Amino acid sequence: MIETPYLLFLGDAPDMLAAKVAIGIRDWRPANALGQIRLPGCGADLGLADMTLAEAQAAGAKTLVIGVANRGGVISPAWKKVLIEALEMGYDLASGLHNLLRDEGDIVAAAQTHGGTLHDVRVPTVGYPIATGVRRTGKRCLAVGTDCSVGKMYTAMAMEAEMHARGMKATFRATGQTGILITGHGVPLDAVIADFMAGSVEYLTPPNDPDHWDMIEGQGSLFHVSYSGVTMALIHGGQPDALILCHEPTRSHMRGLPGYVLPSLETLRDTALPLARVSNPDCVVAGVAVNTQHMDEAAARAYLEKAEAAMGLPATDPYRFGPGALVDALAAI
Repeated sequence: MIETPYLLFLGDAPDMLAAKVAIGIRDWRPANALGQIRLPGCGADLGLADMTLAEAQAAGAKTLVIGVANRGGVISPAWKKVLIEALEMGYDLASGLHNLLRDEGDIVAAAQTHGGTLHDVRVPTVGYPIATGVRRTGKRCLAVGTDCSVGKMYTAMAMEAEMHARGMKATFRATGQTGILITGHGVPLDAVIADFMAGSVEYLTPPNDPDHWDMIEGQGSLFHVSYSGVTMALIHGGQPDALILCHEPTRSHMRGLPGYVLPSLETLRDTALPLARVSNPDCVVAGVAVNTQHMDEAAARAYLEKAEAAMGLPATDPYRFGPGALVDALAAI
C-alpha cells in the first residue's frame, strides 16, 4: 500500500494538463493531498500550499507522488535532485510514468540506502488473459472522448459517486495511473502488452449482479493517432452497455498534435457506437459529458443546451453541474 498523505511533485510541468495526475488526487482524495512542490518555471498550480520537503514531512507527508503525466511518461533528469533528496529524508516515492523508478540506478541506490519504497503503479501485476468476447453478466458504462484528457475519468468517478448516493450498485474501474493512485487498484492499461489489453479489461470488469454497473475509466481517443489503440481495447474488452461521449469544446487541436482538429460529437458517436456493438450489439450512447472548465457559466450552459438539442441526449458537465442527467439515463437502461 502507498502510504498517505502525499506531497504532490509537479516538477517543471508546462501547464495544468501535464499535472493531471496530481489534479485528480487533489479533486478526488483531497485528504491525501497535503501540499505541492514545484521547480522553477512550473506552469501548473493546484492551489495547494507550496511546501519544501522538510515542511511537508513535518506536516506528516509520507510519500512524494510524481503528479506529472508528460508525453512519453519519462522521469526528467531535472527532477532527480528532489526525488533523491526525498528518499534521503525518509520519503517513499510513487510514480505512474512509463519510465520506471526501479530502472533508475541512482534512485534505486538511494531507496536501498535509506529504506524508502518505490511504487511504480504503471506496472502490470497480473498475467492477463487474451480477450474471449464471451458475454458477462452485469452492466458496464465506458467514457469515450474526442481527445485525450477531456474528463473521461472525472465523468466516470462523478457518476459512480452519484449512483452510490442513490443506492445504486456501481464500481469505478481505474485503467490509468491517476485512477489507480486515487482508488488503490485497477489496470495500467497502456502498459499492458497489446495482445492482452482487451483481456485485461475483461479481467477488470468480471461478471456481476444484473443491476451492477462498472464505470470504466476511458483512455485516449479513437481519433488520436498516438493513443487510439488503448481506446479500442477498452471498447471491445469493456463490452459496454452504454457509452458516455466526452468533449472539451475550447481546444484548437488535439492534445499534442497541432495538425489535427478534434472531431465533432456526432462523429465520435457514429464511430464509437458501431465498434462497441462488435462485442455488445445492445450498446447505446447514453449521454454527453462536456468539460467546461475554460468557459464561464453562461457560455457553458448555452453550449450544453446546444449539444443536448443537436445530439438528442442529456448533456452536462458532470463535475461542475453534477452527473444526475447521465445517471438517469443509465437507470433507464
